[in-house]
Amino acid sequence: MKITFLGGGNMASALIGGLLNRGFPAEDVAVVELNADSRSRLHKEYGVRTFAEPEAAAWATDAIVLAVKPQQMKAACAPLVPYLKSQLLISIAAGLRLADLSRWLGGHRKLVRTMPNTPALIGAGITGLHALPEVNEVERIAAERVMQAVGSTLWIADEARMDAVTAVSGSGPAYLFLFIEALQQSAEALGFTPEQARQLAIETTLGAAKLAAQSDEPASVLRERVTSKGGTTAAALDKMAECGVLAGIVAGVKAAEARGRELGEQLGRD
Repeated sequence: MKITFLGGGNMASALIGGLLNRGFPAEDVAVVELNADSRSRLHKEYGVRTFAEPEAAAWATDAIVLAVKPQQMKAACAPLVPYLKSQLLISIAAGLRLADLSRWLGGHRKLVRTMPNTPALIGAGITGLHALPEVNEVERIAAERVMQAVGSTLWIADEARMDAVTAVSGSGPAYLFLFIEALQQSAEALGFTPEQARQLAIETTLGAAKLAAQSDEPASVLRERVTSKGGTTAAALDKMAECGVLAGIVAGVKAAEARGRELGEQLGRD
């Protein structure tokens, strides 16, 4: 499979690096990137072919990863239209619906919509994927192979749920960073140095996540096991409940999902 990346930003770089680390040949990867410095960096770092114009690479590829910003996608897609035949197109643009993307691509239907998250930059991401019916099983496997280069994958049957994927896992790292920030501030307020507070906050979060990942039990059960009646953990959780922490997180995720739908509608009108 030959792959062309339209756009050479951070996520594209992470995907390229992940593919090469998994044995994908550098000569089978091309990148279309307008910025000359970025083209030079990508070629030097990964040994891939780079182009300034999409016409130079689109005709000789099996899959095209659309890795430009959603607001730039319509203009970026226009030069591809004359060269599209049976290529598989994989979009990593947040919020952009496949119906709109297909319209901008002259009705092309070999399309997969994905939603990776920022831990993909270190190979620890999770990506939701949704494909149009015209994408066959071999092509679904190819799309999955590309996205698994930066972490795990999850197929979503209903594209409407992709906004929920964005809200939960796409935006999710920010929620965890906020928790780490709060835990670190609390530790500093209790007398620890910033370095000690950071270590305590990050290692606690990392360890708890690993424990949850290795357990078959719900997070609620794991939480209860740490919470002794009348103890310190119970006191903390009672105060957090009083402050509406859990309800606030749930409401925040729902707000992110609603905003994702709004942005998708707006992108489709532009």
